[in-house]
Amino acid sequence: MRTGRKESMNEVKQAGSALEPPYVVEVNDPAIEIKGLTMSYGDKVALKDISVSIPRDTVTAFIGPSGCGKSTLLRCLNRMNDLVDGVTLSGEIILEGTDIHSPELDVIELRRKVGMVFQSYTPFPKSIYENVIYGLRIAGVKSKARLDEAVEASLQGAALWNEVKDRLHESALGLSGGQMQRLCIARAIAVNPDVILMDEPCSALDPIATARIEELIDELKEKYTVVIVTHNMQQAARVSEYTAFLYMGELIEFNHTGNTFTQPERKQTQDYITGRFG
Repeated sequence: MRTGRKESMNEVKQAGSALEPPYVVEVNDPAIEIKGLTMSYGDKVALKDISVSIPRDTVTAFIGPSGCGKSTLLRCLNRMNDLVDGVTLSGEIILEGTDIHSPELDVIELRRKVGMVFQSYTPFPKSIYENVIYGLRIAGVKSKARLDEAVEASLQGAALWNEVKDRLHESALGLSGGQMQRLCIARAIAVNPDVILMDEPCSALDPIATARIEELIDELKEKYTVVIVTHNMQQAARVSEYTAFLYMGELIEFNHTGNTFTQPERKQTQDYITGRFG
């Protein structure tokens, strides 16, 4: 519940004790390790010395006010920020023992292992079938039997198969918004990733479609590591096991979600979740 006036950014920074180090819980089996990550857009520092490990086969939520760096951090995990001019980066992001910025690493292979679902559902102007197998075609898969199997398995995994199995060769643009977003999830899992990144996947959806995506996220963690950016703290509390709170490009707290929302370790986290700023 929001109580009292909103405080200025300077007041919040002082109240949160900028000298206090981030609180980070230990992760025993990380899917991704982030070490000393700093990233800038030109002269603007977007992320400042972030070190945190993302646990395997769980859902981790990134929360924080607009402009705090949560989407920027998410896009670092599969090098989507490479597509932005003027970006400089230092530090390491370790996936399966390899720094994803190593010159030997194939970025296309990285993005197969670390898939992305964007805020706006982005089906291609193709059939439902062709949307799902897009990544497989790029990878050179030609066997119709294998493609058919991947389509059914991926749509089943995205809880969409029963709704579209009789219209696979119709345009994906005829689906509802919630169906389109689940189609994008099916497209991501068709290439058998290890990690699925979701950048506010429900922000453009109605409550019913949002509830279906949240149910799906809970199912996906049985097979994948899921990292979600959300502006909705209630959603973070519902779907995630771990939560990272970012503020002004800094990691303030990484904690078990239940503790984040009931017993946060840092005052800035407490101030944010109780509505003193945001």
